[in-house]
Amino acid sequence: MTIDSKSLTVFFRNQGIYLFIALVVGATFWAIGQPINPFTVILYSLCIGNFVSPPMQWLHALYEKPSPYDWLIFLALLCVVMFPVYALSTLIVWWLAPPGPQSLRHLMSTGWKMPFLITFVYGVTNFLYGKTKARLERRNVELQRMVQTGAAQLEIQEQELQRAREIQQSLLPKEIPQLPGIAVATAWRPARAVGGDYFDVLRLDHNRLAICIADVSGKGVSAALLMANVQASLRASVRDLDSPARVCSIVNGMLCESIAANKFVTFFCGVLDANTRAFRYCNAGHPYPILVSAGAAHTLDHGGDAVLGVFPSWNYQDSSVDLKSGDRLLLFTDGITEAEDAQGEEFGVERVAAFGKAHAASSAAALNEQLLAQVSDYCGAQFQDDATLVVLAINQPLDEQGIATGERPTTNDQRLTTENACPTLSKP
Repeated sequence: MTIDSKSLTVFFRNQGIYLFIALVVGATFWAIGQPINPFTVILYSLCIGNFVSPPMQWLHALYEKPSPYDWLIFLALLCVVMFPVYALSTLIVWWLAPPGPQSLRHLMSTGWKMPFLITFVYGVTNFLYGKTKARLERRNVELQRMVQTGAAQLEIQEQELQRAREIQQSLLPKEIPQLPGIAVATAWRPARAVGGDYFDVLRLDHNRLAICIADVSGKGVSAALLMANVQASLRASVRDLDSPARVCSIVNGMLCESIAANKFVTFFCGVLDANTRAFRYCNAGHPYPILVSAGAAHTLDHGGDAVLGVFPSWNYQDSSVDLKSGDRLLLFTDGITEAEDAQGEEFGVERVAAFGKAHAASSAAALNEQLLAQVSDYCGAQFQDDATLVVLAINQPLDEQGIATGERPTTNDQRLTTENACPTLSKP
């Protein structure tokens, strides 16, 4: 739209306002029983509106003061402008549409009430419109500034959250160690930029792995900070990983000294021996793992203990289970089981167990990937909580000497080389 067309639009809009004022004034005089000439009222309104508007705009800076001074200055200026405008408007009306056969002098001396009323109504209306417009423009500028400031702050927060996510990912294992005939695969998916889930897979020696999974109450930055505390506490007690219960006691003691009153941590820690296939574990309030063995799926619900960070004197106990060739052990946080579909129904432990049973022949990596994809499809990729999954697969039986079939080394050096050549099946 060009400048000329904009000016024309404003001009016609103003004429509409002047005609509306004429209607109001005419209705007022009609209501009190005063005889009027409609054309005279319309002509007065158009003349006064077009004659008052320019000087009042020029003098606008004089009455741009705090209330009530703006009103006082405006009314004084309006009175000053009113008299020459009245004289000029009356001359035009007397020439084009006089209210009756009379002289110009007589019209100016007796017909001042209606023009003065029109001038006052228009002036006050224009003043209120200008004040409202200026206030809205200032508010709009403030809102734009607030939006720009908020956008800049959000960008900074997003950058900080991205750095926090990178730091949190660096706390998780970059490579997952493997054992002969045993495969481990992991997945970690926070509900937000950072999360409170944690897992770790530590090689204790050539034949043993420590597998830990934890879930901090809450989500977001606060949960991520507590998760880092759990990770530091676990690494500090790594020398005690021969006994998962001992680890739980140490981490629990550290957390009870520093954790907030309304926070806690569910924690599962287990140690797997590749020679004997014995899995020794301690469960501190964490969802029970699911063991798929011999065509059946059941939970490791023996020996459940209290969550960490609440009871400083809790006595944690170890439990154990012997794993066999073909077994699949699924460890997960409640972000997996509590994922909801569109109707609000949770995925549930039963579906995890059924999926593990149906895909018991899959590798650890495939089972891990397929189960996470199944849960993601179920909830439309809208996880309500952090989701972490660790899958342990026993792939080969042991021979008479307790060594995995196909992995029998001839020397210690050959055993070390074979283990180092095992591929990393999953990264967080």
